[in-house]
Amino acid sequence: MKIALLVGGPSPERSISKQSSKAIYNALINLQHEVKLIDPAYGKNQPKNIHQFFDDVDFTEVSEANLISCFDSNLFEGIDLVFIGLHGKWGEDGFIQSLLELKKLKYTGAGVLSSVISMDKNASKIYMQHHGIKTPDWIFLQNQNYKSDQVKDKITNLFGFPCVVKPNDQGSTIGLTVCDEESDLEEALNLAFRFSRSVLVEEYISGREITVGILNGEPLPVLEIIPRSGLYDFKAKYTDGESEYIVPAHIETNLAESVKEAAIKTYNVLGCSDYGRVDFKLDSKNVFFCLELNTLPGMTSHSLVPKEAKVLGITFDNLIERIISSALSNEK
Repeated sequence: MKIALLVGGPSPERSISKQSSKAIYNALINLQHEVKLIDPAYGKNQPKNIHQFFDDVDFTEVSEANLISCFDSNLFEGIDLVFIGLHGKWGEDGFIQSLLELKKLKYTGAGVLSSVISMDKNASKIYMQHHGIKTPDWIFLQNQNYKSDQVKDKITNLFGFPCVVKPNDQGSTIGLTVCDEESDLEEALNLAFRFSRSVLVEEYISGREITVGILNGEPLPVLEIIPRSGLYDFKAKYTDGESEYIVPAHIETNLAESVKEAAIKTYNVLGCSDYGRVDFKLDSKNVFFCLELNTLPGMTSHSLVPKEAKVLGITFDNLIERIISSALSNEK
């Protein structure tokens, strides 16, 4: 097939998207597909050299404004499928998906509505709570229209410190802070609001980091993440040696099955398709809390879904081919 691979994009996760997309590109070539690379953040002015799509130095100016001109062009003529290698805002939030649907193109990952809800952490947690999926308590703040003392009072009344402050619509823990005490809150809120117009202040769950990948509606093995620093932040996710990964996770079989059931339920409740990843925290009493769902999980050498698939004997190339098959068969 002729596949357009979307790489880069204008989000803060641009560099990670390039890493994911490079791995996806190599797999697509191995699978003998014809691949056309497109970086929506460049608009109509796309690189001629393949390597320029993945270089650390950008080919030309990167801008959110270029997204419309990219799709209002002939770049997608003759394309059978669009593989979305983007991460974060402008990639996972339904914007790109809506433009692809306007062009009547099939694409990988969740549809427009599912992408919108999943990327909006507040909305997705409301859905989870409504459907009986346990998620940490939270406070939703918009447009910095808040008073610190009032926020502190709410935190104290709801769940106390420590707590987690994060942008409502970013990924890869960008802008996230764990506030150990009240004095950390103001700086944490200011950081989060740099990346989003809305922010979550969330109950901190002390415990183990576990995650479940989903491939075409079926769960992959539960994976445990052990970050060296204790916090699975941006550095721990994308730096060699900063985290240890155990798959299958060393937890009781019944508990693992319960976590996988919760992951599938979350995936279905939010209306996802093709593939995804659901992240949890497991406390000392083996109670698990769903943190969020990723509709376009990473595909780098550090990424979790490929690690889980490998345990089942699914190679990276085969994983990519299965995602393609799912995207072609699923209606969004």
